[in-house]
Amino acid sequence: MTPSTLLLEGIHDAADSRLHQESVHVRRAPRLTDVDCDLRNSISGLGIRSRTTLDAAAFESLPKLSAVGCFCIGTNQVDLNCAAGLGIPVFNSPFSNTRSVAELVLGEVICLHRKLFDRSAGMHTGRWRKSASGAHEIRGRTLGILGYGHIGAQVSVLAEAMGMRVLYHDHQPKLPLGNASQVDSLETLLRESDVFTIHVPDTPMTQNMIDADAISKMKSGAFLLNNARGSIVDLGALAVALRTGHLAGAAIDVFPEEPSENDASFGHELCGIENVILTPHIGGSTREAQENIARDVAEKLARFLTTGSTNGAVNFPEVSLRPRADQLRILHIHHNVPGVLSRLHATIAKVGLNINAESLDSNMQHSCVLLDVDPTNDPTVLDALASMPEAIRLHTFPPRQHDAATAVATLA
Repeated sequence: MTPSTLLLEGIHDAADSRLHQESVHVRRAPRLTDVDCDLRNSISGLGIRSRTTLDAAAFESLPKLSAVGCFCIGTNQVDLNCAAGLGIPVFNSPFSNTRSVAELVLGEVICLHRKLFDRSAGMHTGRWRKSASGAHEIRGRTLGILGYGHIGAQVSVLAEAMGMRVLYHDHQPKLPLGNASQVDSLETLLRESDVFTIHVPDTPMTQNMIDADAISKMKSGAFLLNNARGSIVDLGALAVALRTGHLAGAAIDVFPEEPSENDASFGHELCGIENVILTPHIGGSTREAQENIARDVAEKLARFLTTGSTNGAVNFPEVSLRPRADQLRILHIHHNVPGVLSRLHATIAKVGLNINAESLDSNMQHSCVLLDVDPTNDPTVLDALASMPEAIRLHTFPPRQHDAATAVATLA
């Protein structure tokens, strides 16, 4: 049976090409609500972006779903625990938009220092305001980066190439790129930075991390940029700091609550404040980033649907085996309790099959075992594995040549 994947929300066409290479059938729809019952009942893979919510009810409406690809950076729109409990790995692309976000940050730094958005808005309303007051070069200014991961490090390199001094703070030691320097505390970073940019994930530790107290420790006349997550900055406190003149400007791309549809109305207390750049969560919204994401997530989906590889799953143990010709491949997903692996081996050995390769990984709740065994047409062993009390899901991948397409069958 050829696996079928449904792609929603205008995912880049590069995903189709990669899935077709592995003989995965691709269907498309704007939204999950537009999909009829027959298609819902047949798809084994689902590709979504940030506007599709997958909760328990959504999963229940997709009875043969085997894997989810989030063609974006985050996975907040998916109930990851529910998916794992159903044996459904969830894949995303956490690094494919790194360059796009980094370039946006540098553009915002320059625009804030030159008040370009305010000057442009003035010209559009018929105001000619030629002045050097408050306008600065970014060369020689200090950029403080909170979070020195893939994006933070890219920002560091680009900023230093523009002549900026770069400091950063991370919760763990990170090797600096170029001449950047790591500082030992958030307070030091806030105090030393002319421009403060945030590149940390949304976690309990980072929620409301930049509150009124943190903003009060920033340099007078500094700039604050947030292109990370809307939960990190207290925007009310930021608005006060901007209106009182403590901060000279800000650039905000993410908000605690965001409209779910394009062209929806938007209002916020930051609207109308001078030298504040507001953008509708477009940090990674470039054609290049969307193409990179499409290729990356489609690759992960294709590998799972055709070989059982769970590498890159955000909610699942990671298993993978190199391609082997003329083998029956079995992916056994089960609750992580003692004794399952030994009984699984015994069940296979009982029917005289040899295990030729194996990959095992577990987390606190779940285990995945990927096996290559001698080919067989006897369904007894598969029925026995699927009916084990601890089993969550069983996938089988028929014997193949290295260059042949592979299908996935699910026994649930």
